[in-house]
Amino acid sequence: SQTMSATDVIQTFGKKKTALAIAQCRKGQGTIKVNGVPIELVKPAILQYKLFEPILLIGKDKFAGLDIRVRTRGGGSIAQIYAIRQAISKAIVAYYQKYVDEESKNEIKNILLRYDRSLLVADSRRREAKKYGGPGARARKQKSYR
Repeated sequence: SQTMSATDVIQTFGKKKTALAIAQCRKGQGTIKVNGVPIELVKPAILQYKLFEPILLIGKDKFAGLDIRVRTRGGGSIAQIYAIRQAISKAIVAYYQKYVDEESKNEIKNILLRYDRSLLVADSRRREAKKYGGPGARARKQKSYR
């Protein structure tokens, strides 16, 4: 593996619907922050477990020497959480590919993919456009024949 200086940063992104999360990964003390806030304090609290999934799956030791900063924009709170966990997962895989060895990268990648494919592969579904003649994309106004 190649040596890395303190300035080397890996940038990855995660997407879900219209939410976008950009993760910066560099050598550090193992802090993970989202929009400047520690990952333990991200709302909604019910979905915090979702954010910890990549960390719990791979193991805290793999994150120990890394600092990850995530910025989010767009989408709702739940879509952002899915985007964040994807950005974090992609960041650690990219980091291991660039600065560690291919073998451990593949190991991490397979663990994540086996658990949940959306951790590494973006979910391409989007909201369908609303059409006229009804309240939504498919639903139509009711009609009665009395």
